[in-house]
Amino acid sequence: MKEVTNRLKRHQSTTPSRWREKAEWRLQNKSWLRHSQHIAMLMLDKMEELSLTQKQLAELMGCSQQYVSKVLKGQENLSLETMAKIEDSLNINIIMEELELA
Repeated sequence: MKEVTNRLKRHQSTTPSRWREKAEWRLQNKSWLRHSQHIAMLMLDKMEELSLTQKQLAELMGCSQQYVSKVLKGQENLSLETMAKIEDSLNINIIMEELELA
């Protein structure tokens, strides 16, 4: 048993895990995260329908592809301005959809 423990310790990461902090953050931000994830799904569906890449959407929105990627992960706290840009770029109705969801 000691040999197994030693072998596991040799492969142990030197950086501590942050799973607890991440889990607590998700719990604290559960409300807006649910909306953010819903918006991300609406965007992904419309992007697929229009055959749009993240880069193309970023150009339409006037932002970076990296920011679009963050939004599509569903963990970005979106401003009304950003939601309006998404709506205009994809011709979808996010704000009214979110009001109905709430």
